[in-house]
Amino acid sequence: MEQKFLLVFLLMAIAIFGAQWYMKKYGPEQKSSARPNQPTQSTPAPSSPAPPPSTSQQQAVQPRSKKHAPAPQPAATKEAQSESETVIENDLYRITFSNRGAQTKSWILKKYQDDEGHPLDLVNQTAAAKYGYPLSLYTYDESVRNKLNSALYLASETGDKTTPTILTFEYSDGGLVVKKSLQFDKSYVIKVQTSVFQNGNPVYAFPAWPAGFGDQNTVYAYGLGQFEYQYNSKTEHLSYKKVSNGNTLRGSFDWAGASSQYFAAIFIPNNPENQNVVSLRNTVDAPSSAGSNQTKPADALGAAVGQPGETNERLFVGPKSLEVLEAVSVPTINGADKDLRSSLNFGYFSLIARPLFIWLRWTNQYVHNWGWSIVLQTLIITLALFPLRISQIKSTLKMQRVQPQMKAIQEKYKKYSMRDPRKQDMQKEIGELYKREGVNPVGGCLPMLVQLPFLWAYYRMLPAVIDLRQAHWLWIHDLSARDPYLILPIIMVISMFIMQKMMPQAGMDPTQQRMMNIMMPAFMGFIFYNLAAGLNLYYAESNIIMIGQQWVMNQTKLGREMREIAAKRARKKDKKP
Repeated sequence: MEQKFLLVFLLMAIAIFGAQWYMKKYGPEQKSSARPNQPTQSTPAPSSPAPPPSTSQQQAVQPRSKKHAPAPQPAATKEAQSESETVIENDLYRITFSNRGAQTKSWILKKYQDDEGHPLDLVNQTAAAKYGYPLSLYTYDESVRNKLNSALYLASETGDKTTPTILTFEYSDGGLVVKKSLQFDKSYVIKVQTSVFQNGNPVYAFPAWPAGFGDQNTVYAYGLGQFEYQYNSKTEHLSYKKVSNGNTLRGSFDWAGASSQYFAAIFIPNNPENQNVVSLRNTVDAPSSAGSNQTKPADALGAAVGQPGETNERLFVGPKSLEVLEAVSVPTINGADKDLRSSLNFGYFSLIARPLFIWLRWTNQYVHNWGWSIVLQTLIITLALFPLRISQIKSTLKMQRVQPQMKAIQEKYKKYSMRDPRKQDMQKEIGELYKREGVNPVGGCLPMLVQLPFLWAYYRMLPAVIDLRQAHWLWIHDLSARDPYLILPIIMVISMFIMQKMMPQAGMDPTQQRMMNIMMPAFMGFIFYNLAAGLNLYYAESNIIMIGQQWVMNQTKLGREMREIAAKRARKKDKKP
């Protein structure tokens, strides 16, 4: 039973952390070009991904009849003579616009810093210079796209401006007529209105956030990017492996956009129906790890959302903070969330992870330190699960106590094949043994299964919340990054080793027992050393508390009995030649 318990624990650790370790060590793969997953048949879905429209389709959604439509009159030419900049600023951001392409050259969030302590610019300058800046216009025709995003627009304002304000850009060469209107308030959301017509006909040109975010500075950080959208009551979070460049989804979308681990650019249409959502995926060279001079290919994700001709929507650009996301209203249909809370991806156990974080945030309001808040919450969770762990330990110890009798029964029926009816008598005798000794064969597994959702929810919750980014605790300068001195992983390994030594393992071979006592902590340390310090703090503290729980169990009559059994078997094993 002890072997099975350790095997289950090992498999659980591999399932939870194996993929995370692989991503950190080897970085994302670059060869996949699969299309986004389609909605399930049980949910009303957007239309299937469609190929880009032809040039004639882009020029007009509904071509006019030559018999009845008057010849389009050429528009007046509008074009600036030189490049200029406009800066829009409030307490949350400082955005720098260029009239060349009427796009954003810098989007600084004042309340956040990059890894070097400078104000965080969400524009990924490397990717944007190659694939386009935020609020550029995406078209399927590359020549039209280049023209729209390189022309010199007439700007309604230049210089430094504070919110609330409206900024308008206009351009016309006689046939192509473009207008962008941007309205700013004191939140992270801006109103975006675009109008693009060619010879009086609407053009497929959509506002875009084309390529990644400024906080993505390693291959691993790019690998955490997502292309995401909400339709009906379902939200999709697609990794780069499920995104193809230029793929279009058409249908009713409440919102759609792209995100990094902690920040997002999300388009919110005023009318969710009949929207075009374009997924963007482009390759850039990024450092293989922080501070490394070696570069590897990485995928920068982006999105473009709109309608042919005229687009009216809002754009949220800011932190994936639950408090901030819940304050952004969304005009939804079919009972979906009426805010952006679902863009914060807590995974399959969000029903547990979200309340855990809300509780952690509430705790931090009184503790005023995220590290100590984790310590306090871990203590409460571990103590709350104490009865389950006691039940698990008792069940395991009882199972070990009947191991000799069970092996004797198995030896008695060993000569019979599995098809022999007399094998049924063996199962009957083992069942009677369990009943007589009060042993539940699954009693050691069920409590662990109850605990597993909490472990997984905490694992998904801590790396997802921006509140732990650059949060200090004792010697830790960033609870979302790994422990720079590896103190917490070392404590976790040592505590696990002590816990393994303290647990009576009467049913296990002593040689195998010694091996598992070393291999299991070493394996977990190998996985944990590169994970976030907040996670290491949670698991290290849990192990320390469990050591106390194990000590209490070892003082009971059952615990002392099992330790004596283990000692006798070890002595017998040593006496064998």
